[in-house]
Amino acid sequence: MDRFIIRGGRRLSGEIEIGGAKNSGLKLMVAGLLTSERLRLSNVPKIADIQTMRDLLLRLGISVDEVDERTFSIGGDIASIEAPYDIVSKMRASILVLGPLLARAREAKVSLPGGCAIGTRPVDMHLKGLEALGAEIRLENGYINARAPNGLKGDRVILPFASVGATENLLMASTLAKGRTEIVNAAREPEITDLVNCLNAMGANITGAGSGTLVIEGVEALHGADYAVMPDRIECGTYACAAAITQGDLLLIGGQADSLGSVIRTLNETGVDVTEEQRGLRVRCSTKLRGIDIMTEPYPGFPTDMQAQFMAMLSVAEGASMITETIFENRFMHVPELNRMGARINPHGRSAIIRGVEKLSGAPVMATDLRASFSLILAGLVAEGETELSRIYHLDRGYEGVDRKLAACGADIARVHE
Repeated sequence: MDRFIIRGGRRLSGEIEIGGAKNSGLKLMVAGLLTSERLRLSNVPKIADIQTMRDLLLRLGISVDEVDERTFSIGGDIASIEAPYDIVSKMRASILVLGPLLARAREAKVSLPGGCAIGTRPVDMHLKGLEALGAEIRLENGYINARAPNGLKGDRVILPFASVGATENLLMASTLAKGRTEIVNAAREPEITDLVNCLNAMGANITGAGSGTLVIEGVEALHGADYAVMPDRIECGTYACAAAITQGDLLLIGGQADSLGSVIRTLNETGVDVTEEQRGLRVRCSTKLRGIDIMTEPYPGFPTDMQAQFMAMLSVAEGASMITETIFENRFMHVPELNRMGARINPHGRSAIIRGVEKLSGAPVMATDLRASFSLILAGLVAEGETELSRIYHLDRGYEGVDRKLAACGADIARVHE
């Protein structure tokens, strides 16, 4: 099992290219289920989760041809309606094949999902929404068995919570439903807008992207399209934290300020300077970080996927900070590992009090989930001595070439193969 060895104390300076968005690329690949024609996706990130989704689509009979290392051509006839446990258990995003399979094949058998252990994340909203569109659903032996023998029918679906996954599943399913569908209290994340734009390029009729209500007029069929995956705002925010915690200066090529509003505002509050340039975002920090309070919220609020990275930053900031996690109930698993490195973090239910310390110390630590993995890298970049980070397969699920990108900007980091 691979691990990272990090020797801290080096200021980062240089350029880092931001790849395609993991949280968009996965869903756009699934959109390929909605047509037999070819969906050509470019700027696809080269990460483990993308390969898992490719394996799942292949299992369903959809061909996924690699045009080049960042471009896939997806399409074909559905040969199987079963998304099996051995693939779905690796990644929660696999649940998103449910809606497209129902819409196009009129039946689906999808294993209940797995993924990072950061909370229960039930699929109830997905299932109730699909039932509102006319699906018949049974849960049996760990599988979702769904049928719509007469096809799906448009309806008004009100989500009790602005769930990204439920919004995406219902959005894709309703593109081929008969009539008009309204998704009320829909998630507003930029990745939803990216999916809407891709589906519309494929012939869907969707309005309301970026708002809390999506309106979909069902069409008879979708067709192929060429589409580029948006840059990854979470990767961009993560490397911005790397610049901040090391008092560095990084140009994040391809970074987009409009998708990072709350993250940039929060960085500014800690004393970090973020400016837009022609090629991306420049992030500089020349002063001691300041402690602040943060609450995670659905977009356009502060993203839960940036919480762990900011916690590492604030562990070496002046004064006290508090982070409140409102999205997932079990997303402080990185706290004990950061405390092993000398941080002073006290969790209280859904909040954590962080008292900034002068320095962190290198230690053997273990990654617990995707974003927590990078929080420990950030801590290792400023810690005295050597940090050994194990279980980095979590990191490989969502970040490409971390050691290469950081080392090119001055970090002392190496991947050790075992």
